[in-house]
Amino acid sequence: MRLTDFFYETKDFWQLKDVEKLASKSKGIVTQSIKEVLDSLVADNIVTAEKIGTSNYFWSFPSAAVQTRKRKIDDLEAELKVLKQKNIDVQRGITEAQNGRENSDHRADLLRRLLETEAARTAKLAELEQFRDCDPTLVEEKERAVETAKEAANRWTENMFALQSYCSRTFGIPAQQFSEQFSIPEEFDTIP
Repeated sequence: MRLTDFFYETKDFWQLKDVEKLASKSKGIVTQSIKEVLDSLVADNIVTAEKIGTSNYFWSFPSAAVQTRKRKIDDLEAELKVLKQKNIDVQRGITEAQNGRENSDHRADLLRRLLETEAARTAKLAELEQFRDCDPTLVEEKERAVETAKEAANRWTENMFALQSYCSRTFGIPAQQFSEQFSIPEEFDTIP
């Protein structure tokens, strides 16, 4: 607060070096802490900072502080008014929701039926989950995945035969020797 008092008493514009020099003399503030405190005051909108040319100037006037506090009070009062109205609306909604919910035999019967229906639904969903493997869309997806895997396996098999043919033509390696060299079984063929 001593640094704020410095600005209020001088009612002038200051550069950082001047604030450090004069505030430390007149208010007894440690010079090393002035910049940190000043940055904090600027962040809290208590002191105004403005870069003019290559210099940074700082100032704060008592009337600005009063206006800032007034504006803050007005904002808080407006927010309080909105929250009070929201509270009234919620209380009205609770009252309206409780109307027609008086405990009666008819209401108790409806609630009991609701619980029974929800329990039956949960049981049916669990039973349905048991038969999920037989779901036609799931079976169709699996069939498509199998077909894709089969095509990929046949593509690799054809690539292997193409490599075997290339080696046979280029290097004169017989197909039997190629298969033995790379541990390819005799029944190795495409999937029908």
